[in-house]
Amino acid sequence: DMKAFYASVECVERGLDPLTTPLVVTDTTRSESTIVLSVSHYLKSKGVPSRCRKKDIPSNIEGIIYAIPQMDKYIQISAFINSIMLDYVGIDDFHIYSIDECFLDLTPYLRLNKCDDITLVKRILKDIYLQTGLIATCGIGPNMFLAKVACDKEAKKNKDYIAKWTRDDIKTKLWPIKPLNELWGISRGYLERLNAHGIYSVKDLATFPKEILIEELGVLGEELHNHANGIDETKIRDKYVPTSKGFSLGQVLMKDYS
Repeated sequence: DMKAFYASVECVERGLDPLTTPLVVTDTTRSESTIVLSVSHYLKSKGVPSRCRKKDIPSNIEGIIYAIPQMDKYIQISAFINSIMLDYVGIDDFHIYSIDECFLDLTPYLRLNKCDDITLVKRILKDIYLQTGLIATCGIGPNMFLAKVACDKEAKKNKDYIAKWTRDDIKTKLWPIKPLNELWGISRGYLERLNAHGIYSVKDLATFPKEILIEELGVLGEELHNHANGIDETKIRDKYVPTSKGFSLGQVLMKDYS
């Protein structure tokens, strides 16, 4: 996962350090209610959320730089970062999750590189930094779900931006997580439905009867129960090919309307 991707790209372009620069990516030609796409790591450390409106940026932080979004540039740099990772793994073991996040299955490449997973990850993150000036974070796990949660909940806080979770960490690191919408895959709406059953933490979800979850939430109920127990049988090599593609254009309004 690239750290504050859009804001970091803008900082590097200006020769500035993303870790010490107060930079906001938003369209300054629009009103104060326009959406902020990204804030630098420095601003995040000051408690500024990465998704807010321009008017919500604190006025007591000096020297804030506003950068107009350059989506074409972000896409080009994202593609270049992907090409760096494809120097380490084959395309079958690589899955793009979003413009600034992906999954890699390093299992087949550890023996080839004669090293363990953490050592290989450090090489990849260093390579990305040397070639782009951007910082990447990484979660390592026995499956995609645990790797993702390790990245979101721990790696971004560690000095080397790496966190490795094993099945032994399920009860000590995964189960204490709450509220549940901090867990990958649970929206605010599902949070309320789970809370109605007395499910507030991941441990509550893991120990709740699976049959009731399936009755309440269908296939998702079973998936959430499995995830809460650290189970994810998804394989990167099992590529999903949609039968059709959809295109849409949306507009975020300046405020909520009834």
